[in-house]
Amino acid sequence: MRRSCAADPAKAFIEGETAGHIDLPRARTGGLAGGLCAVYIPSPSMAKDANGDFPAPAQPDALNETLAMARLLFEIEARSQGAVKVCRDASDIRTSIETGSFAAVLHIEGAEAIAGNLDALYVLHQAGLRTLGPVWSRPNIFAYGVPFRFPSSPDIGPGLTEAGKDLIRACNELRIMIDLSHMNEKGFWDIAALSKAPLVASHSNVHALCPHSRNLTDRQIDAIRDTGGLIGINFGVLFLRDDGVKDPNTGLDLLVRHIAYVAERIGVEHIALGSDFDGTTIPAEIKDAAGLPLLVKSLTDYGFGAEDLAKILHRNWVGVLERTWGPDISQRDAADPRDRR
Repeated sequence: MRRSCAADPAKAFIEGETAGHIDLPRARTGGLAGGLCAVYIPSPSMAKDANGDFPAPAQPDALNETLAMARLLFEIEARSQGAVKVCRDASDIRTSIETGSFAAVLHIEGAEAIAGNLDALYVLHQAGLRTLGPVWSRPNIFAYGVPFRFPSSPDIGPGLTEAGKDLIRACNELRIMIDLSHMNEKGFWDIAALSKAPLVASHSNVHALCPHSRNLTDRQIDAIRDTGGLIGINFGVLFLRDDGVKDPNTGLDLLVRHIAYVAERIGVEHIALGSDFDGTTIPAEIKDAAGLPLLVKSLTDYGFGAEDLAKILHRNWVGVLERTWGPDISQRDAADPRDRR
């Protein structure tokens, strides 16, 4: 729920606007049934510090902004006359798909709104928070977010802090999905060793095809498979191209190539779409949510059949959310399902 410039952002989302990648009319045109609606707080200054990091916003400011954006999501739901549903479990998502409501899942990208005592986490969960990325690409009290670098390994900076480990345990307790996108490599492996939930990177791509620090190594991809997890492929051209050029005239063949790589390496059950609409520069051919049928055609032309497409386009997302939100993962045997290293 990134802030719209419209005077009435709820109305703009429901009735349509020209800015950005997504609103309700374009979602319907493109067949987009729902998604993670990200609360993201911009850095107070986009000027990087001496380490090349974006500065994190102050916690009270981030909390206020997070509450305002969450309220906007609930307002959209209330004013949509049933066209938008904030989903809190997998059955909500399935019902929304069946009835044609947009299935919105409240997600936080970068946990600056949450203090070390985690009080806000529990309150936000009661309000509907169901997925959370501990960091955006900047350090906070929980971890060191991976900076945007090309070409670069994701192995940049330290992993989880003690507060970050407490956050992961609390997310397991509350059954909040932990999003590994924007984690650096040490943070990824710290979470893999600690969390009892499936590992999920909601909008990350393949490092072997595009050596960007935000992308996943083959070892990380394999670890996600071993936990029954999921990778949502990011449409951002910076994370698709092997030359690091931010060129919107990037063919959909590169996007399909990343999807196919993951499907062939770890199985089609572990791959999905993680567009990052309104968060990055995407191929001009898609343009916005209304252009999703063009990607579906490209996947079909590549050779993905109807059953695999159904998994990639929605079943895998619903399945991993159900496994994460389902029976109490805090009680699962730490030795099951795997040695993640």
